[in-house]
Amino acid sequence: MKTALLCYQDGAFTSVRNDEALVFSEAQLVMGFGAPELVSAPESYDFLKQQFPSANIVLCSSSGEIYDKEVRDGTITISASTFVSTTMATAMVAIDDFTSAYDAGKALIQRMPVVGLRLVLVLSDGGKVNGSELVKGMNAVKPDHVLITGGLAGDADRFEKTYVGLNGYPEPGKIVAIGFYGEKLVLSHGSLGGWEAFGLERIVTRSEQNIVYEIDHKNALDLYINYLGEYAAELPGSALLFPLSLTLEGSNETVVRTILSIDNVAKTMTFAGDLPEGSKVKFMRANFDKLIDAASDAAGSCLMIAQASPKLALLISCVGRKIILGNRIEEEVEAVAEMFGTQTVLTGFYSYGEISPLQPFSNCEFHNQTMTITGLNEME
Repeated sequence: MKTALLCYQDGAFTSVRNDEALVFSEAQLVMGFGAPELVSAPESYDFLKQQFPSANIVLCSSSGEIYDKEVRDGTITISASTFVSTTMATAMVAIDDFTSAYDAGKALIQRMPVVGLRLVLVLSDGGKVNGSELVKGMNAVKPDHVLITGGLAGDADRFEKTYVGLNGYPEPGKIVAIGFYGEKLVLSHGSLGGWEAFGLERIVTRSEQNIVYEIDHKNALDLYINYLGEYAAELPGSALLFPLSLTLEGSNETVVRTILSIDNVAKTMTFAGDLPEGSKVKFMRANFDKLIDAASDAAGSCLMIAQASPKLALLISCVGRKIILGNRIEEEVEAVAEMFGTQTVLTGFYSYGEISPLQPFSNCEFHNQTMTITGLNEME
């Protein structure tokens, strides 16, 4: 396996890391994550297709791009890879063709050939797709041994329009899957948040999928506004600083849920993932050092699974973490790089939601506010 890392801006590659002299015309997979206005521009895809004529090209808009140890904005960070024995299959669906994200998730996985399938990497529209329902649909039909990871496209902190594309111009509403096949493929994954939960455990008493009306039989928005205090005037943006911890049904595992929008008339909150009625939730707050430590621990999870650093590490972190960490944001990427060492190529983006199992190679879960890592390598 060989991987090159490139940065695209102003119609050209402005940075290139190609330690193994990968020949661009031989690249089999190209993944690009970048600013919506660049990713959606036809000339961006046309340029990449000219540079990588034999590759599957996947593009996804972001809320910030990860290029090696740096976090950039207004660019496209690109990884180009070749494999010795690993093969791939791809699929794409449009959310508008289905009655629910659950059905879209099922259809996406069912379009993947099953024999030899090891990993499905999913990149989804981040505005139109309910990430929780997408994950439920994929889990419903995936083979037990298959790992699913990925994330939802971003649009900076605007939450307006996101873009995803496969071998063509990216568009809103698309969901792309890349299937990886082969016995010599070495996979690893990790996903951690580092947020601090505090206060009483509360119960979601009225909700519809990702729309919450009542918590503890009290109006959820009023409760949240009271909790935010001085930050309430800055909603919904300030909600990124104060997500909820959701305990998964039938387990002690928790995931993080972030608010996408509020409705002051209906007095509701819309989250980036489902909060079913009866769910147990807690308020959360940020601790800068713990957020950065969690990124390091996610890399540590990869090392425990694979017993070696990956050749390529795909980092998908949340836009909320980027906003909170501010000028310290590169510290979480540097923490991952320190764990893996210089032999690992780091790429990725800041997202509207992350997809990864909580336990090694178990069913995937939908996350907010986490650092999620997928590691790839091939045995000699």
